[in-house]
Amino acid sequence: MHLRAALRYDADPARVAAMMADVAFVEDKLRRSGALDQHAEVVGDPRTGFTVTARRRMPTDAIPAQFRGFVGSTLEVRHVEAWEPPADGERRGSVVVEIVGAPVRFTGRLRLGPTAEGAEVLVDGDLKASVPFVAAAIEEAAAGAVQAALDAEEEAGRAWLAGNPG
Repeated sequence: MHLRAALRYDADPARVAAMMADVAFVEDKLRRSGALDQHAEVVGDPRTGFTVTARRRMPTDAIPAQFRGFVGSTLEVRHVEAWEPPADGERRGSVVVEIVGAPVRFTGRLRLGPTAEGAEVLVDGDLKASVPFVAAAIEEAAAGAVQAALDAEEEAGRAWLAGNPG
């Protein structure tokens, strides 16, 4: 299943990159996504390239009941973003999100660039579930969770940039 989303911020790309490379921001966005607990690490520098690695334990109450038997009452989500140095006014990166113990994986491309109002992060990738016969239904359920996490990230970023971190 193909997913595409845009996260928009009222700040220039350099400020958005600095925010995304701040471990306190990463922890804030994980909490806002509903994480029961989380761990985040940032390696590198926002002026050059950086990698964000996050793990969070999430409740499964948003997953349809027929699929909860596959994952239990909580699930662990691993998230890695690798951002390249800026070039020509924008930066590119990649993202991988995995649900530990479940056959679901999101891989995508990232782009951070300027807009008339500030900056935009584009997320473009594919969500795959490798479960015979029910993969499409699992992908549909997981797509909702991915979109909710992106919405929480955008909300956290807007609050962070406005000086109101959670």
